[in-house]
Amino acid sequence: MKVIVACGGTSGHVNPAIAIANEIKNRHPDAEILFFGTKTNIEASLVPKAGYDIEFISANGFTRKMTFKAIKHNIKALNTFFATARKVRKKIKEFNPDLAIGTGGFVSAPVLFAAAKMKIPTAIHEQNCFAGVATQMLAKRVDKIFLSFPISNKLDADESKQILVGNPAKQEFFTAERSSARAALGIDESEKVVLSVGGSLGARKINDSFCRMAERTSEEERLVLHHGASRDYNYVLEKLGDKAEHKNIHVYNYIYNMSELMAAADLIISRSGAGALTEIAALGRASILIPSPNVAENHQYFNAKTFADKGAAVLIEEKDLDGDKLYDLVCDLCNDGLKLKQMGAAAKTFASPETAKIICDEIDKMID
Repeated sequence: MKVIVACGGTSGHVNPAIAIANEIKNRHPDAEILFFGTKTNIEASLVPKAGYDIEFISANGFTRKMTFKAIKHNIKALNTFFATARKVRKKIKEFNPDLAIGTGGFVSAPVLFAAAKMKIPTAIHEQNCFAGVATQMLAKRVDKIFLSFPISNKLDADESKQILVGNPAKQEFFTAERSSARAALGIDESEKVVLSVGGSLGARKINDSFCRMAERTSEEERLVLHHGASRDYNYVLEKLGDKAEHKNIHVYNYIYNMSELMAAADLIISRSGAGALTEIAALGRASILIPSPNVAENHQYFNAKTFADKGAAVLIEEKDLDGDKLYDLVCDLCNDGLKLKQMGAAAKTFASPETAKIICDEIDKMID
């Protein structure tokens, strides 16, 4: 069995792809899996770390804006798309896969386009409630469309091939446990641990708010902070200065042991992309969600509201974000063990541990 997996751009696209690949290998140990991704984005490190080969390609995202600059960008992206699709055809022919699957993002588009044209069974997984450009482009061509949520923008595709399955997460997010994670990380059971992340691409306002939280933490030592700063890593270190060396403050460029740190945390501060929420739900953790305002149809706000309405999270819009207020809220929540437990239990109700298995059941049917 040979499978091509296309993913890239953000960890929200890459981690579901790895979860699917892991499930394929779990049920078909002799399966050969080849990833396609870009050399400059997070897949370049995440995929090899997961133990898979990756073929690097060129790909540019499309924008929905209608400015002159945006149109110029889309023309360039379209040229790259067709050039990459031609190159990918050669590699697909050499690998001779039984199936190709993509998990959204601009990397999926040329790979699945080429595979579908070569009559190879194809599928795409859409993480968000508002389908991205790649999913919309490929909807008519692919054989199956896996959805995390009921889709808000109607796809130009037969509804019979659209399957609501949820968002897959790596199995470690369902099995990680608080006490063993803390023991592995050397964190005392009595510590109030907060994990904050702004997504794999980072978020300046979240990073600024973290810096203010870190300043107060260095003075009061009420919390232990772990923070993924991503592309703002150097900016955060410079802004914190000597405080970055405080024993209660830990700053990372990228968090590779995410399941372990999330399991060890009492509270998580995060964007509300589908991937982040899937992992928070899998672990059953209380969270403060700060939706990105720069996404299609403001879908992260509606993702976060779904959690907040069920009591699983506190929703703060980025325009209302303030480091001091965030710190005070975090301290209040961390001092209320019952509240954290109730929020975590509510988050757990959104977990979908069988998603990767359901997707692979469908993949097996497609190949048969």
